[in-house]
Amino acid sequence: MHDLISSNKRRSVYLIASFVVLLGCVGLAVGALLGNGVIGTVLALAFSAVVSFTSYWKADAIALRVSRAVPADPQEYQRLHNLVEGLCIAGGLPKPGIYVVHDDAPNAFATGRNPNHAAIAVTTGLLEKMNRVELEGILAHELSHIRNYDILVSTLAVTLVGAIALLADMSIRMMWWNGGRVSRSNDRENGSNPLAIVGFVLLIFAPIAARLMQASISRRRETLADVSACQMTRYPPGLISALEKLKEDTTVTHAATTATAHMWIEQPLSGVGDAGKLSRMHSLFNTHPPLEERIALLREM
Repeated sequence: MHDLISSNKRRSVYLIASFVVLLGCVGLAVGALLGNGVIGTVLALAFSAVVSFTSYWKADAIALRVSRAVPADPQEYQRLHNLVEGLCIAGGLPKPGIYVVHDDAPNAFATGRNPNHAAIAVTTGLLEKMNRVELEGILAHELSHIRNYDILVSTLAVTLVGAIALLADMSIRMMWWNGGRVSRSNDRENGSNPLAIVGFVLLIFAPIAARLMQASISRRRETLADVSACQMTRYPPGLISALEKLKEDTTVTHAATTATAHMWIEQPLSGVGDAGKLSRMHSLFNTHPPLEERIALLREM
């Protein structure tokens, strides 16, 4: 287990570095395409640097705001606070911030940059549909994400994926509005600029690459968090029962977006499990392993 957690930390560093490199490449492509030479490239890279820096310090707050999460009142949600406090004592973790999302779909997520700066958010639907042991299993799963340092890369991905898509979309639209006519001196002299062509192709495929990287974040980490949660509660049937309820529930989590989908305990958006001709292609963008696989693994424990 410790080896897997250490491996996850290393993979987190690689993924964050890959996101930043991809964002920087998009910045270079923007500078080449908009024809502003060094100035355009520097401005695009400066934007990328600001987004990366802001992501580290503020991505958790952004994720909570995007999900419409509000602080959970200790009196109104006393059971929730008591369960989190008990699990934190058992797991040797500082108590994270506790938030509630007013959404009928049962779901939850953890966010933050480290165990000392972390938060857990649960939907009102989860609180209504789970009994005490099931809710404990879900909370232990989210606390495991915090203990395993999964939250840093998943939280950063919220803003980095969005920044890559925004920068690429903005640049392509600017070219479109300009009718494809940009004042690049190299183009006027040589007829075409290979760098601009490469940049245009990069802008088209960068959002797809970012989504694939986003999808790779959660699959293995969800399984590890399930196992870690059972070690924390010492009662696998509680989490198994909770996952079975999540499997049976078909309510869409309206508070989730494509940018935050990988953070939730189960795939929150509709369209998952499509069995059409493109099902294999769709599965590449699934942010979670199938609940059936997760439940089967826990039953073997």
